[in-house]
Amino acid sequence: MKRSTSKTCLTQKCCLGSREREWLREDPNRGCVFVCGSDHGSSIPDLHVVLCTVDTMASEICSCEGMENLYIQLNGDLVRRLEPEERPLHIIYKYLSDLGFRDPLRIQEEAAHSDLGCMIRFFSEKPSSVEQLDRILLSGVFNVRKGKTQLHKWAERLVVLCGTCLIVSSVKDCQTGKMHILPLVGGKIEEVKRKPHCLAFCSAEAQAPTYHVSFESAAEYQRWHRQATKVVSQRLSTVDLSCQSLEEIPEHLFYCQDVTSLNLRHNFLQLQSPAGVSSLCRFSQLKNLNLSQNRLGYFPIELCQIPTLTELNVSCNGLTQLPPQIGQLLSLQILNLDGNFLTALPDELGSLQQLTSLCLAFNDLTTIPKVYENLPSVEKLCMAGNRLELLNLPTLTNMTHIKVIDLRMNQLTQVGASLEGINHITHFDVRDNQLSTLDLSCMGNLEQLHCERNQLRELRLCGFSLRAIYAGSNRLTSVNVYLAPSLLHTLDLSRNCLASVPEWVCEAKKLEALDLSWNAIAELPLRIMGSSSLRRLLLGHNQLKSLPCPMESVPLETLDVQHNMLRHLPDSLFTIALNLRFLNASANILESLPSMFSGEESGTRLQAFYLTNNQLTDQYVPFLTIHANLRVLHLAYNQLETFPASKLNKLEFLEELNLSGNRLKSIPSTVSNCKRLHTLIAHSNCISVFPEIFNLPLIQLVDLSCNNLVEIATPESLPPVLHELDLKGNNDLVLDHQLHDVFSHIPILKSDNKPLPNSDLPAPSISCNHGLAEMSGQRNKLCVSSLAVSDFADGVEALYGMFDGDKNEEVPRLLQCTMGDVLLEELQQSNCDRTFMCHTFLVSHRKLGTAGQKLGSSALLCYIGRGAADHSFSLTVANVGACQAVLCRNGQPLALSRVFSLEQCLDELLRIKEQKAIITEDNKVNGVTCCTRLLGCTYLHPWVLPDPHITTLPLTVQDEMLILGNKALWEYVPATEAVQTIRHLPDPLAAAKKLCTLAQSYGCPDNVAALVVCLTIGEDTCTCEMHTLTLPNSSGLTSAVATKESPDSVTPSSSSGIASEFSSEMSVSEVSSEVGSTASDEHAIAGLEGGLILRPERRCSLHPIPSASTFQRQPSCATFSSNQSENGLDSDEELQAEGLIMGSRLEVEVDIHCSRQHSPEPSGVGTFQNLDEDSCGISMQILQQNTINHNPNQEKDELPSSMSGLNLYKKKHSNGSVVPLEEILNLIEVASEAPKRKTGYFSAPSQLEPEDQFVVPPHLENEVREQLNDLESGAEDRVNAPEEFDTAL
Repeated sequence: MKRSTSKTCLTQKCCLGSREREWLREDPNRGCVFVCGSDHGSSIPDLHVVLCTVDTMASEICSCEGMENLYIQLNGDLVRRLEPEERPLHIIYKYLSDLGFRDPLRIQEEAAHSDLGCMIRFFSEKPSSVEQLDRILLSGVFNVRKGKTQLHKWAERLVVLCGTCLIVSSVKDCQTGKMHILPLVGGKIEEVKRKPHCLAFCSAEAQAPTYHVSFESAAEYQRWHRQATKVVSQRLSTVDLSCQSLEEIPEHLFYCQDVTSLNLRHNFLQLQSPAGVSSLCRFSQLKNLNLSQNRLGYFPIELCQIPTLTELNVSCNGLTQLPPQIGQLLSLQILNLDGNFLTALPDELGSLQQLTSLCLAFNDLTTIPKVYENLPSVEKLCMAGNRLELLNLPTLTNMTHIKVIDLRMNQLTQVGASLEGINHITHFDVRDNQLSTLDLSCMGNLEQLHCERNQLRELRLCGFSLRAIYAGSNRLTSVNVYLAPSLLHTLDLSRNCLASVPEWVCEAKKLEALDLSWNAIAELPLRIMGSSSLRRLLLGHNQLKSLPCPMESVPLETLDVQHNMLRHLPDSLFTIALNLRFLNASANILESLPSMFSGEESGTRLQAFYLTNNQLTDQYVPFLTIHANLRVLHLAYNQLETFPASKLNKLEFLEELNLSGNRLKSIPSTVSNCKRLHTLIAHSNCISVFPEIFNLPLIQLVDLSCNNLVEIATPESLPPVLHELDLKGNNDLVLDHQLHDVFSHIPILKSDNKPLPNSDLPAPSISCNHGLAEMSGQRNKLCVSSLAVSDFADGVEALYGMFDGDKNEEVPRLLQCTMGDVLLEELQQSNCDRTFMCHTFLVSHRKLGTAGQKLGSSALLCYIGRGAADHSFSLTVANVGACQAVLCRNGQPLALSRVFSLEQCLDELLRIKEQKAIITEDNKVNGVTCCTRLLGCTYLHPWVLPDPHITTLPLTVQDEMLILGNKALWEYVPATEAVQTIRHLPDPLAAAKKLCTLAQSYGCPDNVAALVVCLTIGEDTCTCEMHTLTLPNSSGLTSAVATKESPDSVTPSSSSGIASEFSSEMSVSEVSSEVGSTASDEHAIAGLEGGLILRPERRCSLHPIPSASTFQRQPSCATFSSNQSENGLDSDEELQAEGLIMGSRLEVEVDIHCSRQHSPEPSGVGTFQNLDEDSCGISMQILQQNTINHNPNQEKDELPSSMSGLNLYKKKHSNGSVVPLEEILNLIEVASEAPKRKTGYFSAPSQLEPEDQFVVPPHLENEVREQLNDLESGAEDRVNAPEEFDTAL
């Protein structure tokens, strides 16, 4: 069944009518196949829709549609002919299932998208481009003249350029008549000037004729000239026909008998066809043959009949065994069998005595084949990615010719020791295995060892010939090397558990590079620091409190001591290390800097100096002038208040300057003398004057965000290469139109948009204030894009994302623009978080189109949604690649993402190995990417998939912030440090800037991006069953149960950096009409004594039931009275009503710290600074805004200035309220000097009186007067009403 459609249907979602759709709905195993026909007159091919089932074979479709063959193209790559028994719809459904789709109905729906053709497409005829045809064969009938003289006549001949030869034959008898074959390798191609569009073909052979060929058009002339020039420029007779979708070898190629090298990689060559693989023996001089990735299935025996072969590559062909006839290739020197399914090798392979290289990586071998013993010329054992679990070293004693062993990415758990010496092995590689111990002390001539990313705890080696040891990312506590490693020049013991430096390291007299970072070393031996050969020393992330100071000069060039506990650097460091060019001392507690001794003021050679995140003050800035050759200087996040202009003037070679996170009020004017400066970063200071940077000729990046800039003088001209200017976070800065016109020429201009407040917009229940920072680093191109939508889905939800394209910027930008819309569509189809988020990634993968065929990107998406049933907020995080999200909950990092890389994900590594991908030594899939899951890169299917990792969790009041970062951020700033570093920052933009700055100062050279989201969870997300108790009185005990509802007027403010901060803005009349209370243990006891039986409460994620043994933090209801003003004194209600009409609003912030257990007696009165962390207290801050009759001085005088102002209220409750029970409804607690908050701010949601029948939204101002009249009429009733309080909180 077929339905032809027009070409415009390619842009539609589906090309089916109602009858076809009804037929498809009856069975999920039915579907449609889009077949592209040939339409040479248009760039858009003709499209046909074929309805079929998963059991319909290609032969049935061809017979029904009148086609000879059906072709398939995957991911825009090669096109192959389908076998008659293959099932097209089944191929589509399996492809979609492998991507990550699980629902059969959704798979059926996705298969009906015509734009799926970017990943999988069917053709009725084999498509081919002109360039592809030119590489295979050029042919045509032209006028040809043989010889150089005019005596020869022009004649019409058939001319073919194929392989390395030019073939000239008669037009009629081109296959049977006489043919002239002219070898072109090493020959000449000359342009005949006397005749237009004419070429002269000359061979390098002696006495070979010259052929003049006259072409009819200039285009034809250019095609032939271009291809012939490639042939004659070769030194060897090489033919490259790789990636041409060939099923057979071109017939004319067999006339090129001088071919010695033939590349047929990545084709679909048939085994038994007349011009298939079996015909390769017709090349009599063939030496190098590449047949990799041809889906052969088994080894062609016909290849064994080519005695001249010296190099054969049959990798990635699904071979399960080798024929015994392979022993006939006696001249073979290189045999590549990587990426197959071999489990054993034939003994006949041992007869290849000239074989020097045998590649067996990524097969299914479980032991080392014994045939290696009979191959004396093979020096390297290449068996990476196999299935070896045990390696017995004694088995290597009979392979004395083996020098290099490559067993990385196997399943080794044990390496059996040998009592006999094995002295022939020089290189040993067991990276990415599962070894816990490794004893190679029997290898006396071992020169290089790779054992990274195992689980090693102990390592034993012989140091007689050792030159390099790479043992990072293990659990080593001891490394024993017998015999001093006198030849050792490189030692990498990073990311282990070493508590001290092994003693034998001091004996390495030729050691040049030593990496001991990420250990637990507390002391560095003097002999290491004073080594006469050491040039590179990495000691970051240890526990060093001091560095030894040698007495003699050392050749040290690079020193990294970041993330230690250093207070001082050695005083004579720059005197003894005269060659020091790189020094990173960031993230210490440095209080001083070393200087040079008298007589040594000639200066140092230091070029990069990183001092970020220390405690340096202004008095040590002059010490920097001794480094006159400085190119990079990072002094971010110290305690600088000034930077002397005269000192900066001496750093004339400075190229990059980072002064962020200090207390600078200005940048010295002498910065204009730093003519080589290209990067100036000074965000998060107190700068109020724009620096003089417009005269710098090479300035490219200026970051002055989060400062106090007020105005900028309009420059006459901009620096010619200024690329980015960041002015965000300067709240008082307003750019006039003239300045906007000048700055519009800057490619990247970042400034704050200051929209006017709109009170008509509905206030969301959750407020997510975010800050974004992106830095390109040493790369000129930013390949990271971010997505931040705080009012997603009608303003009540939020969406954040980050996309890292590594080296491409196109795919991240496409995802930034499309993923939000895709998520909105998927939310309409499914309520399951895993389903709609997974489908969002998969559909976005499809929508990348042709851009996603060769390019890819890591993707991270964080969706804050509201539940349909309980209306509580939840966070759904999905990611592919290396971008990660971390949630700060109660000050602790909570990882929400998974890094899909070969180094950090074992199950992904096993999956890749099962699918026979080639993993290079730098741990990249086919040498392209280290990530196993990406959006895009469809040509790497099925190794690289878009199926995301998804995490969903409910948001609670303990959730403070969400941090999104790309791979570079988390690689240099661990999650724990990131959370602890920015918790105290109230501005998320400053927090994001700080993370990126720290990453760069810690050594990140690539793009780095951070998105910080401060979470504010509104109280209206609560779904608890609120219970209220009526206080006992003279008339008896009564109880009432009321349901608490938050008014629409509650509007969360931006959150702080410590914890989730909530504030509510409401009119004075609304405050006066709302009554609430804080729960206490005394209230509960009173209710129980009165005979009231409390039933179990249903608690939501915002208010978990507190346990008696843990510290719990609970939000409290603010207590207001209709006859009290904001300072606790009596006031007139008419003034409050008047204030409402004038737009007066109150912002309330409440901080409650609950103690571990109830204390009936109040603590001693004193200052807040003397209270301990577990002391009880409540602080409320009332801010009045937009009030005409507001006197700030009066407000300041009326507020109490110390804790003594609260001594009137002696009753203290277990939840932190300091109010008497009898005045619970007539009190506003005020404490302007509350203790420093430890866990965060919470909103003070107003609680309605039982008599109130409605809530006044802020946007219904026209009904305010009528409601106020109703409130005044019922005021007397409320005064006499029984007192009630809420115990739910």
